[in-house]
Parts: sequence; C-alpha cells; structure tokens
Amino acid sequence: MGHYFINDENLKSDIKEYKIKIEDLLFNFKTDNGVFSKGELDFGTKVLIDTVLKEEILGNVLDLGCGYGVIGIVLNKIKNVYVDLIDINKRAIHLTKLNIKDNDCNNINCFESDGYLNINKKYNVIVTNPPIRVGKEKLYSLIIDAKEYLLDNGKIYLVIRKEQGAKSFINDMEKYYNITILEKKKGFFVICLKCY
Repeated sequence: MGHYFINDENLKSDIKEYKIKIEDLLFNFKTDNGVFSKGELDFGTKVLIDTVLKEEILGNVLDLGCGYGVIGIVLNKIKNVYVDLIDINKRAIHLTKLNIKDNDCNNINCFESDGYLNINKKYNVIVTNPPIRVGKEKLYSLIIDAKEYLLDNGKIYLVIRKEQGAKSFINDMEKYYNITILEKKKGFFVICLKCY
C-alpha cells in the first residue's frame, strides 16, 4: 500500500461518505482510497479539533496536509475564519473541494502544495495532523519552516502520538518555539507552538 502523501495514479477510487456531528453542526465527508483515515474521522484528528475549538482562532488559517479537509472545514464553519487547505495528494485535494461544496463553506480555498511550495502569504494559525510516516527529517522541516509563514503572534496547533515520538519531538522543537501541551488523551498530545 502506498502512503497518503504520495500520488498513486494506479490506485482504484472507491469514494465513501460519513457524517459526524461537531458542536451541534452535522458535517458530511467524502473519503477514498489513498487518503489518510478513509473510513472515519481518526481519533487524533478528533482530539485536535476538539482542543483547537476551545482556543481563540481569528484571522487566516492554514490547514497543512489537509487530507480530505476535515480540520479546515470544521474551523471555517464553527470559528467563521478564512482557511487555506493544502495537501501534496491530488486525490485529497479533489475530495476536499467536494467536501467544501457539500458542507456549504465560504471564505475557504483549497490547492495542491508540497509543503509550503505554493504558499505566498502568512497566517495567524497553522493547524495540522502532521504526516508522521513521511520521516523525521521532512516532518521537522515542515514544522520548523512554518515560522516563515506565521504572522506575529501566530500559532501552530498539531497532534502527535506519544508512541510516535511526542516527547522527543517536543524537546527538539523547544529551541524553535515556545511550546504548550494543551491536551493529552489516550496517548495523543495536542501541542501549541508559538514563535519566541
């Protein structure tokens, strides 16, 4: 099986849908083979969303590695913020565009980008369930390079599992960011990173 951060043109499409209620809003998401968590909303993303919704989120938001668009769409609808959703995976971008339409979103944009390659502005918030399996070097560069795309007082929100190196990740990132652990739930850490 290929990874969800690789475009596999030969992978057969099999679109499925699921519905989920978040803060009294019903969301409908189309998913497919070749994207992360294709069957349902994964627990880590749910913990991240629930935690970020308790935070003050204003201005422009970037959903980095958006998959089929869950995080960005939920923040757009509930927090009423402008969101750019990006992913390297063409199928993920296609699904996100369908999901934006299905969930009747406004002030939202979705486009393909390998990391920040096609980004030309700065954000108040970057939010991500990062692609851990991409490898430590690429993962770290995505998070460290995020500083260049944050406005003053901008923040990054992300989720990482304890068993996937949450503690060493936090230690390694402390030289770049002021770090707050906002939530720990069933081995998942939701972390807020803010530039010094």
